[in-house]
Amino acid sequence: MSSPQLSPEFKLDLRSPGSARLRRGAALSWLRVLTLMLLDALLLSASWTLARAIGTQMQSPWTGPEGSLFLLVILAVCVGVIAARGLYSPGDRRRDYIGLTQSISLAVFLILLTAFLYDPNQFVSRSTFLLFWSFAVTFVCLGRFSVEVAVDRSRRKGAIRYPIFIISDDDQEAYRSLLSRENRYDILGVADSSCLDRNRREETLLRIKQLGIAEIFVSWESVKNRMFVCWHFQTAGVTVHLLPNGVEPALPKSELWIIGGQPSVTFAPPAITGTDFWMKRLFDFFGSAALILVFSPILMALSILIRLDSPGPIFFRQTRMGLHGRKFKAWKFRTMVQNADKLQKELEARNEMKDGVLFKLKNDPRITKVGNVLRRYSLDELPQLFNVLLGEMSLVGPRPLPLRDIERFSEYHYLRHEVLPGITGLWQVSGRSDITDFEQAIGLDIYYIENWSLWLDLKILLDTVGVVLLKKGAY
Repeated sequence: MSSPQLSPEFKLDLRSPGSARLRRGAALSWLRVLTLMLLDALLLSASWTLARAIGTQMQSPWTGPEGSLFLLVILAVCVGVIAARGLYSPGDRRRDYIGLTQSISLAVFLILLTAFLYDPNQFVSRSTFLLFWSFAVTFVCLGRFSVEVAVDRSRRKGAIRYPIFIISDDDQEAYRSLLSRENRYDILGVADSSCLDRNRREETLLRIKQLGIAEIFVSWESVKNRMFVCWHFQTAGVTVHLLPNGVEPALPKSELWIIGGQPSVTFAPPAITGTDFWMKRLFDFFGSAALILVFSPILMALSILIRLDSPGPIFFRQTRMGLHGRKFKAWKFRTMVQNADKLQKELEARNEMKDGVLFKLKNDPRITKVGNVLRRYSLDELPQLFNVLLGEMSLVGPRPLPLRDIERFSEYHYLRHEVLPGITGLWQVSGRSDITDFEQAIGLDIYYIENWSLWLDLKILLDTVGVVLLKKGAY
């Protein structure tokens, strides 16, 4: 009996793919996970071997010649706990070094407990396990960091990137900017929502296949029939991301929960709240105190040079807006002539900031010879370490601005005053004075606030050293 002939207009089930195939980009994802697992296993093996060689030797199956057999147990437990924590996932999850430390600590505790229950009469050498724990945490975190550095450099050269496509009716450039922050995507095409119309869907899908697109990003308002569109691309092996209204994330560390079939973004607090901030404050206090002691000879030398270069005080104290709009006196080395404030009114017409909120001017005639050198290397900011010591500022945060700039703020600009101002910040390491659009600077400040962590602070501090030494965007 012959099979029935299908008419050209016949359509398969919505959920039916044309053919079985791997999800686009799956090979790259699996390669990432496999590479990280193998690297962790290698480093954990090295940690255990080194710990056994250095630690106290005991007649126990865990530390004797047969101990190598238990290495498989150690690797299975450690890698299993790391995987269960989701630390092989893409994005920021695999860069969670605190999570790695916690996972390895839990795994070592489980192994130690197993060893004790297995042979309580011949307890495992505590020194061996302490050494293994310290080596494992250090080696695995350094290994993961090295991989991230290598991947980041490769991606900047165009490798290990996912080809993507954006579908949005508005804010296309804003979405481009948002996705470019990830440094893992190649944007191969942008279209409006008309490409998803019934009479153009097949054409759009064919174009996406020809470009080799692995993921598409669709703005929420651009999808008229979300279920149809999602199935349409899913059966083609293409990952679909529905972007929210607007391009700014609500909060970091959020999770998407499905409640009654509907998506719900959840923001859960940590088990012990507020600890990160107090660690930051302790770091600021002891860090600023240590830096003041280290830089004291430089502070004295610069004070003498400023006094010899031009008449006027050594320090410049200006009222700035701080936390919750409180005013404070920010300390700086004087880099301009004494009547600089009066001369600024005459120079306002030459302001290089597009919207005029901030005042920036290359080759500012008010700057002294020594002041030019101080600004070039940001040495004029060193006295603000005393502001940090007093709790008026932080080492890292949005820069405190003069009252003249605050007067020109829009309402949403004041969000940056909900956190302590800093000596350096994301704005400063992302372009410093090269940024001439105040809205771009505000965007960087808000991104920092939304995504703040101790690791981000440390990264900005390290980046600041490089920016200062290379004199990027300073004047």
